[in-house]
Amino acid sequence: MTDAKQVSEITRAFEAHAIDNTMFRHAEHVQVAYDLLGKYDFIDAAATYAKGIRALATKAGAPQKFNLTITYAFMSLIAERLATKPYRGFKEFVSENPDLMSKSVLARWYTDDRLHSDNARSMFLLPKAA
Repeated sequence: MTDAKQVSEITRAFEAHAIDNTMFRHAEHVQVAYDLLGKYDFIDAAATYAKGIRALATKAGAPQKFNLTITYAFMSLIAERLATKPYRGFKEFVSENPDLMSKSVLARWYTDDRLHSDNARSMFLLPKAA
């Protein structure tokens, strides 16, 4: 995991709610999640991340874009990967987990309808059993 001193500038801006949402794309989402999971335990990292993403969406005038299921599912997936082995930094983590850089990685567990439902936006939904 990362050392708190190694938290990226984007994560510092994210936590300060001083980030430009137009510059906060998927790669930055993954970077912030990675950093927060290195800085906090899972519960605190996930809460900080979800509250920050929700605040960004609201600030951008699109609160409906916030999706708790996507947020927590990605956090859980990143945390699980971090728990499997140590990484020397974000670049190595991404290099060894390139699937996380695709927004569609959750399609392995979720149907599109379930993942983008109204319920998925407001509460964490487990993947539906096959």
